Amino acid sequence: MSLLKYIIRRIIVMIPVLFGVLTITFILSRMMPGDPISARLAAAGVHNAPPELIRQLKCQLGLCDPIIVQYFRYMADLFTGNWGVSVSIVRNQPVWDLVMTRFPITIDLTIFSIIIASYLGTKAGVVSAVHRNKTPDTIVRGIALVGVALPVFFLGMLLQYILGYQLKWFEPVGFLSSEYQAPARITGFIYIDAFLSGEWYIIGDYAWHMFLPVFCLSFLMLASITRQTRSSMLEVMEQDFVRTARAKGCKEKTVIHSHALKNALIPTVTVIGLSIAGLLGGAVLTETTFALNGMGSLFVAAILQSDYWVITALVFMITIIFISANLITDVLYAILDPRIRYT
Repeated sequence: MSLLKYIIRRIIVMIPVLFGVLTITFILSRMMPGDPISARLAAAGVHNAPPELIRQLKCQLGLCDPIIVQYFRYMADLFTGNWGVSVSIVRNQPVWDLVMTRFPITIDLTIFSIIIASYLGTKAGVVSAVHRNKTPDTIVRGIALVGVALPVFFLGMLLQYILGYQLKWFEPVGFLSSEYQAPARITGFIYIDAFLSGEWYIIGDYAWHMFLPVFCLSFLMLASITRQTRSSMLEVMEQDFVRTARAKGCKEKTVIHSHALKNALIPTVTVIGLSIAGLLGGAVLTETTFALNGMGSLFVAAILQSDYWVITALVFMITIIFISANLITDVLYAILDPRIRYT
């Protein structure tokens, strides 16, 4: 089967997965304590609203209809782009606009964390494998063990206190200094918008603010990548083709990076692809710790205030990102190892 046919088949298989996730989200959101109308009235300072008013507002939102009617309307609206408006977080703001305002921060945080963790984790794993049972190996494994054991929120608060409040090397909260305003919104991504608008000083300030949360989130992923790369490299370096390359007089650097590493990367790529879900989950805690207005903090607010429409939109987007990442991971297998054929 060609790669194109495999991708098409995988996309078709993704559809039931997406429907399953959205169905579970619909059921769980309706089972949560509270409702968006009560949260909206509480935010407005109304704590003893008449039952007739509450029922009237619920009926306006379609929450009085039979649950099966709500479900099919929920699915139809979601796939036709009618995501509704926020009821209890930002009253009457379109959900699409609300999510797109927060989406770039989380994507920046996730992408930068993936790039840093993948690069450093792979390099550290190779160093650890090449210097097996020596001092560099011991140091790398020790750091990886700390990364696996340390909760992301605790690491975030530790970095925030030491490097932010005590040493004042980095800004502990937010993503821009108070004297700066976000550049004119073009794409929503601050780096790109600052570059296009000529406000390049904002790029440096944004990077200064994002260093701690990116480091915190990438450290969570780096440990797993390091351990997997080390394990794969040790296995590959015992293979016949590696011994043959050495016997032919290849430089050790060439043997490690051109022969062994490429064959050892497939399990590492799998770990990276699966870690995206962990990064998106860790973003909730990281954004809350560092007061970043991203999708993670929006998710927390949506759950606390029972804003069904925002919850649904966020779950939909996160599911699409996750299953797309898994598809890209499978495609990378064939690029890294031409022996792999899709059937």
